[in-house]
Amino acid sequence: MHETPLFAYALRLADNALILGHRLSEWIGHSPALEEDLALGNMGLDLIGQARAFYAYAGEVEGKGRDEDKLAYLRDAKDWRNVLLVEQPNGDFAATMIRQLLFAAYAHPLYAALTKSKDQTLAAIAAKAEKEIAYHVRHSGEWVIRLGDGTAESYARTQEALDELYAYSTELFESDDVERALIEAGIAVDPAVLRPEWERTVNHVFSEATLKTPPQSFAQTGGRSGRHSEHFGYILADMQFLQRTYPGAAW
Repeated sequence: MHETPLFAYALRLADNALILGHRLSEWIGHSPALEEDLALGNMGLDLIGQARAFYAYAGEVEGKGRDEDKLAYLRDAKDWRNVLLVEQPNGDFAATMIRQLLFAAYAHPLYAALTKSKDQTLAAIAAKAEKEIAYHVRHSGEWVIRLGDGTAESYARTQEALDELYAYSTELFESDDVERALIEAGIAVDPAVLRPEWERTVNHVFSEATLKTPPQSFAQTGGRSGRHSEHFGYILADMQFLQRTYPGAAW
């Protein structure tokens, strides 16, 4: 798939949001409390709304008639550009909250910086998303503290989730030729400059939660180049089933 830099950048932002939103939707009816059913559902809707806006813009930039539905439902795994972190399984509630914190603590400063983009459409989408993601940081952070500084069982599960997922955080701050061209043009955000704020946010939460920050000795990457984990095909099989089975179906 040929991708112009702006199309690829918008697609990456959309893919991250949609896949994580889909993961959160899997908790509906299964969360530990009704209040969390509502909270996770709302956060999932925030992310899916962000994905729709970025997909709509990506389709406009591409100019080939692909709308948000075609981009979401009619691409194969190798054409998706989300980071590996967001496609990791929900696991238990601690794992979901760790995953959410790691991503939201990155997305919040990203969107804040993107509001200053020279691309007015990206800036407008980011301005709305920044407010939504601020809640995601707060909600997931409060749960990580509650679980980490809770019982011996909740601490062990939360630390295990952190040890498992932390290696996926490195990919959030990588950049390539696609992004560097847009960074130089004042359109995209250099992800490397976001890392200090991300570290301050997550490390503060980990300290309050009595969790140990894992050493950054190994990095899981490749999602933004279309190399996904074994979990990704199952996500697409679930998410794309209706449109693949009944092409063009509409309510």
